[in-house]
Amino acid sequence: MPEKKTRRSPKPQERQRDAERTRRLILDAALAEFGAHGYAGARIAAIAARAKVNVQLISYYFDGKEGLYQAISRHWQERRGELAPPGTPLPEQLRLYALEALNNPDGVRLLAWNGLQYTGSSEGPGDGAEGPRRSIDEVRALQATGRLPAELDPACLVIAMMAAAMAPTTLPHIIHGITGADPRSAEFVGHYADQMALLARYLGLDPDQPPPS
Repeated sequence: MPEKKTRRSPKPQERQRDAERTRRLILDAALAEFGAHGYAGARIAAIAARAKVNVQLISYYFDGKEGLYQAISRHWQERRGELAPPGTPLPEQLRLYALEALNNPDGVRLLAWNGLQYTGSSEGPGDGAEGPRRSIDEVRALQATGRLPAELDPACLVIAMMAAAMAPTTLPHIIHGITGADPRSAEFVGHYADQMALLARYLGLDPDQPPPS
């Protein structure tokens, strides 16, 4: 009779790796689900199915839907900091944000959903305004040097540029109707991102370079 093998318990570092892998699978699945349906339309069961995990693990690791949403929001803030760290010129920030339609499409869709489902409450993830507030301060600094007119509202300018950078995600039908291009193609998004940076330079939003003549 063959000798029965004793099942080895996983080592602590193996359990840690498994937990981190499971958390990552859940976060990736949640970003896709929230990006497709928004917070209100997303379903925990659908997220578990996407991640191929037991639905109870979402409560175990994230304390349910809202906790998972908050974790995604923190991840977005970290990504934004890595994408455009302090000191990145505004034209380059806009170019990088426009490229997110390619590099992080679920994140951009989720940001759009946040706006569509906004009710004026503070529920759900963070408002994501930390980065834009920094950009507003940068615009004010440019006004102080005389590069931008004093009557220009920095907040309105930053909001308008953010909305423009998201257009490949929020206005794909308009883009296709006007240009005939696939608004989600690498070719169009890359061209659009470059145009966003050029527009920002023409507006005088690069403190290190004069606007193009």
